[in-house]
Amino acid sequence: MRSLLKYLKNYLKESILAPLFKMLEASFELLVPLVMTAIIDIGIANSDKSYIFKMVVVLFSLAAVGFISAVTAQYFAAKAAIGFGRELRSDLFRHINTLSYSEIDSIGTSTLITRLTADVNQVQTAVNLFLRLFLRSPFVVIGAMIMAFTIDVRTALIFAVTIPLLTAVVFGIMFGSVPIFKKVQSKLDAVLKSTRENLSGARVVRAFAREEQEKRDFDERTDELKKAQLKGGRITSFLNPVTYVIINTAIVLIIYVGGKRVDSGALSQGQVVALINYMSQILVELIKLANLTLNLTRSVASGSRISAVFAVEPSVTDGAGVCETDEGEYAVEFKNVSAIYKGSNEKSLNGLNIKIPRGATVGIIGSTGSGKTTLVNLIPRFYDASEGEILVNGADVRDYKLDELRSIVGVVPQYAELVSGTVAENVRWGKADATDEEVEEALRIAQADGFVREKDGGINYLLTRGGKNLSGGQRQRLTIARALVRRPEILILDDSASALDYATDAALRKAVKASSADMTVFIVSQRASTIRNADIIIVLDDGEVAGTGRHDELIKSCEVYREICLSQLSAREVASV
Repeated sequence: MRSLLKYLKNYLKESILAPLFKMLEASFELLVPLVMTAIIDIGIANSDKSYIFKMVVVLFSLAAVGFISAVTAQYFAAKAAIGFGRELRSDLFRHINTLSYSEIDSIGTSTLITRLTADVNQVQTAVNLFLRLFLRSPFVVIGAMIMAFTIDVRTALIFAVTIPLLTAVVFGIMFGSVPIFKKVQSKLDAVLKSTRENLSGARVVRAFAREEQEKRDFDERTDELKKAQLKGGRITSFLNPVTYVIINTAIVLIIYVGGKRVDSGALSQGQVVALINYMSQILVELIKLANLTLNLTRSVASGSRISAVFAVEPSVTDGAGVCETDEGEYAVEFKNVSAIYKGSNEKSLNGLNIKIPRGATVGIIGSTGSGKTTLVNLIPRFYDASEGEILVNGADVRDYKLDELRSIVGVVPQYAELVSGTVAENVRWGKADATDEEVEEALRIAQADGFVREKDGGINYLLTRGGKNLSGGQRQRLTIARALVRRPEILILDDSASALDYATDAALRKAVKASSADMTVFIVSQRASTIRNADIIIVLDDGEVAGTGRHDELIKSCEVYREICLSQLSAREVASV
């Protein structure tokens, strides 16, 4: 939590002025019981109406100055807290965007969303309360005790016993509830994860009639959250009752002891009223301090969760930069490459040695889980190889700056992801300054120009979030256009034509080949018909290369490839190229 306070450095003025104005307000508040004492002991005792009126004016003046001080303090505290939240949220978002797929996979998307929203909001609220109360409440408590001693030492001893006792109660409850509220936040993560999965997969849930099961699972997670919150609530619920019991007991003692002192002539009635008022002020401030403590307890849990994300170092970072590249025969080379996912004990890829000539079309095929996507994800460094080297244009991918490497590589991911906005805005993710003509050319190559023209507004047709107002095949073609618009040297199509019919798939491959003869294209597919005309076919089996070559060569030499082809194609199709 302490490490997050650096985000207040741009709001030092506000962070200082807010508590100072609160202390100014508190100073005027401490004077009120003394004015009341004067009204009772002088004005009322002597039936002096003019004196009483004068003191009432003083009370209103104190209230007015206190009100102005409180509003000013609130303004500065809110400004500092909101600025703190904005900078923390922005920095956390930037940090998350530096993490590789490995870190995001291990932390979890739903957890990151919770920490970026609910946890940051919790800490922001705590900062606001802290700036307003962390000096004011102790100042009033200590000031009220000092003022009580100036009135009567013997009666003020009640204050000296009450305040440490209350402090022990408040901090004891705080330390007991911190670990519980950490569990509450983790249970909130689980609820968010369940909600996110259910809503994003609503079609699947309904297709398999899983509504009731999903409801039961959701109820189970919310019940766990409820139990954790109730456990924390049971501890914190003791705070107000115990505080009130201690304070009210102290007030009874003040009345009892003060009454005896009044009878003996050592105290006046007004002074007893002042002592009761000071004890009441302590009660109010300790309740505020208790609420601040509870909020800080939650914020400490949230702050530690945010700090844990900042503590995660990205495993994929910028290289020094490549000044010169080899424009030789090979665009991509894999040299004894192995890969293992974080938290796994088995290699996803093992000992790959592959050379890809410049301008070649490379088909990658294999059974599910054979490592096809892992292989192509290593090229743009979405993950890093655990062993070996991957060379792009003769340079190790680890030597490239990430922006530099990914400007060379165009990737069409396995799942078509689009954002809300126009067709043109989505395509321009690939090249921000692309002209309308370049956008339309990319759409033509991706076989998307036909359906885009039919939409209202053409390339200015507005897509909903995730492109849900398009079919699966249309979304895939737009993601292909997004990668093509930048004219990358290396294009990776990761099973990105799975929703296309065979004719459109064939037309797409033909258009890509015709538009950029010097582009190296990787096509990952489960369809043998999609990759059988590739210049090089890489057959993967359980993370290892089972065979490389052309279709006709692999049919004869690679048993794995032959089995895949025979399961999908007729004997005549297998034999034809």
